Amino acid sequence: MIMSRIEAPRDEDTAPAESLTERLLAGLPAGAVLTDPDVTASYAHDMASFCPAGAPAAVVLPRTVEEVQHVLRTATELRVPVVPQGARTGLSGAANASDGCIVLSLTKMDRILEISPVDRIAVVEPGVVNAVLSRAVEEHGLYYPPDPSSWETCTIGGNIGTASGGLCCVKYGVTAEYVLGLDVVLADGRLMSTGRRTAKGVAGYDLTRLFVGSEGSLGIVVRAVLALRPKPPRQLVLAAEFATAAEACDAVCRIMAGGHAPSLLEMMDRTTVKAVNDFARMGLPETTEALLLAAFDTPDPAADLAALGALCEESGATGVVVADDAAESELLLQARRMSLTALEAVKGTTMIDDVCVPRSKLGAMLEGVERIAAKYDLTIGLCAHAGDGNTHPTVCFDARDADESRRARESFDEIMALGLELGGTITGEHGVGVLKKEWLARELGPVGVEMQRAVKGVFDPLGILNPGKLF
Repeated sequence: MIMSRIEAPRDEDTAPAESLTERLLAGLPAGAVLTDPDVTASYAHDMASFCPAGAPAAVVLPRTVEEVQHVLRTATELRVPVVPQGARTGLSGAANASDGCIVLSLTKMDRILEISPVDRIAVVEPGVVNAVLSRAVEEHGLYYPPDPSSWETCTIGGNIGTASGGLCCVKYGVTAEYVLGLDVVLADGRLMSTGRRTAKGVAGYDLTRLFVGSEGSLGIVVRAVLALRPKPPRQLVLAAEFATAAEACDAVCRIMAGGHAPSLLEMMDRTTVKAVNDFARMGLPETTEALLLAAFDTPDPAADLAALGALCEESGATGVVVADDAAESELLLQARRMSLTALEAVKGTTMIDDVCVPRSKLGAMLEGVERIAAKYDLTIGLCAHAGDGNTHPTVCFDARDADESRRARESFDEIMALGLELGGTITGEHGVGVLKKEWLARELGPVGVEMQRAVKGVFDPLGILNPGKLF
């Protein structure tokens, strides 16, 4: 079995399902509370493999802050765990239900409340889809940079919960750098505001950053103030082919050491390129061992790409091609965005790792993954946000084959161990969830874990918020 169950904390005061439903309906519209097991089962888990999931007692879909507060007050009174969810596109099991929990789906809270070109901020509810926000602010000449590969479906609340990244991080940074302030419903139903809507501010502890990446374990984000940037020029993309992954990694190091600031710098290995071609007939060059995609959104991208192309050739690139226009550039980026979907089609199931290493160790990481794939006789495709060292080794396997599933899990763990050995981290943007709990403890060490648990205890003394995740 790939998925077992997450059990809720047992407490003699935990209320029966009938009492819970009645209490929820006392402050919610009837249509906002789902209890049919066939329906609630569809909310049990996100997109991660090998992550246990339980059966929720109810799924609640609030539309207002007050409704979220009612849910949390009820949960606290009845000692019922609450699992917050967005679009469930996560890859770590962080949104997986526990037995008897309330799944709090925030997808109906999907309003863009404000876009201010003067203050360069947007105020949004957590269920706003990333791509919807990006297009809305673009109409005002503004830009919201964080762009996870699932940007057409993932929500801002989920992005905040996992501190997600994307293709643009090499130049613009990750979600945490764009969250200025939050409204958060605490475990007991109180509403707290953190941060600011000003360009600067250092009053008190930075609780906003504390909530970003907390995976719903400290509170429920119900509103976010997000920083925006001026809309940059259309980016132009370069594709460079390499005969070895080591040469491609050397090019990445040359580019970064040379002071260049590409708007993206992505890598796809031979396995990934073939998977994308098989999946979507993209016509990518399958003769390459590594394909490097780079882009600039500067006023003169052609000149910047020419300089970058020369560095690629110095590193041994066998071919360098610059897209003719924005349309061709977007086609290349679509090929990169569909990498994970294409790799899933290879065997039917994937385990997507998310190990980030120092850029200088990128070549060693790729070589190590290749050795691990050979050791376990598995297909492991690798795509990466190469410019920031964030690799996504993706283990392809047949979930119906018990032995292959075992080897997939063991290879996944060995990849994480390799990342730590190289001075990296077990997750650059996907989060910990259920999948990497044991590895988080290894990375943080006992004192680090103790301090983080102490922080959670302050915000969630009963341990009802997303139990079984992180620690």
